[in-house]
Amino acid sequence: MSTTPGRGSLGKIVPVAAIAFGLAAGSYGIASAASGGSGSSSGSSGTAAQAAPSTAQPWGRQRSDETLLTGTTADKVKAAALAEVDGATVVRVETDADGHAKYEAHIVKADGTPATVYVDESFDVVSVESR
Repeated sequence: MSTTPGRGSLGKIVPVAAIAFGLAAGSYGIASAASGGSGSSSGSSGTAAQAAPSTAQPWGRQRSDETLLTGTTADKVKAAALAEVDGATVVRVETDADGHAKYEAHIVKADGTPATVYVDESFDVVSVESR
């Protein structure tokens, strides 16, 4: 059996290097996603990228095209959501950029199920969307 010296070594180095590169790139992607990094900046194109939902934040982080509610408006949206879904806990209230309603309340139902309550400008519940 005749083999060319050194030829077998190069044949093994290329696949091993490719695997190492793939693992490094994958690890970077996982670490970036876990830390909330996107690797790019979002412009003002009107389509904001939303972070992937997690167990702690099933809706993801607040979007840049939605505004947290404060004062009387926040109180009224919270009250509407809690009246609609008995035993729920309000996590966050904000404007709704998707057009379901004027406002939305992110809640956790008594059974632990996350949901979003959509509330109109008259503070009436439009719909409830469970996750």
